[in-house]
Amino acid sequence: MYILRRWWDRHGIRAGIVCLVIAAAWGVRQNQGLFVVEIYQRLSRPFEPEYTQAEIEENAAVLELQQRLIELENQNQQLQQLLDYVKTRPDQGIAAPVIGRSADHWWQQVTIGRGRRQGIQVGAIVSGTGGLVGRVIQVTPNTSRVLLISDPTSQVGVTISRSRHMGYMRGQAENRAVMEFFDKVPDVRAGDIVSTSSFSQLFPPGLPVGRVESVNLNKSPAPEAVIELSAPISHLEWVMVFPNPKVVDSEVFSGN
Repeated sequence: MYILRRWWDRHGIRAGIVCLVIAAAWGVRQNQGLFVVEIYQRLSRPFEPEYTQAEIEENAAVLELQQRLIELENQNQQLQQLLDYVKTRPDQGIAAPVIGRSADHWWQQVTIGRGRRQGIQVGAIVSGTGGLVGRVIQVTPNTSRVLLISDPTSQVGVTISRSRHMGYMRGQAENRAVMEFFDKVPDVRAGDIVSTSSFSQLFPPGLPVGRVESVNLNKSPAPEAVIELSAPISHLEWVMVFPNPKVVDSEVFSGN
């Protein structure tokens, strides 16, 4: 007992401090530091400016307007890029917002906010910034459904712009597509530009589609190339819709 008392006289204060530190650390862990935050808030409260309810509401309204302005600026930039791309085309297009996209069919179809009343017809060409997006497959008075070229069921006749070797392209359910060549030994290499061909039954020739990413000449039964699509299929917000001369020609030929 004498030894314990003597040890306490020498080390009691230090032991007490250690115990307090351990207890404080345990308390912070158990309460996730909430009481430290509370103490900080109480100490700093006298130095914080007082805001009235009207000022708080005004600040919230200003913040909301700033966020809306940023969103509008981003949309305006996207539209400007789309219109700059459209200037390279001689025909007149209709700008349309993308208003619907199913999570289950993200790479297959989109719904746009323009329809029959705006002059859109089934078969119309849909383009985004950089290239072809798809074609209209269904029209209502104010909306249209677009089948994307990234849909695995979508097949497009395409050609390599540099060598003019042709084939058909099918979607790969992402911002990629696969081109299968008609020739057994096509002249193609990474970086080549791909566009719609004159043999395409759904699109007029010369529409930009994408760029060759890789080539597999040993693929059976025919050589294949992976195509990176030019248009931002994964995050479409605005598109341009153009009349399809293929559809017009077929209607004239059939007498409709």
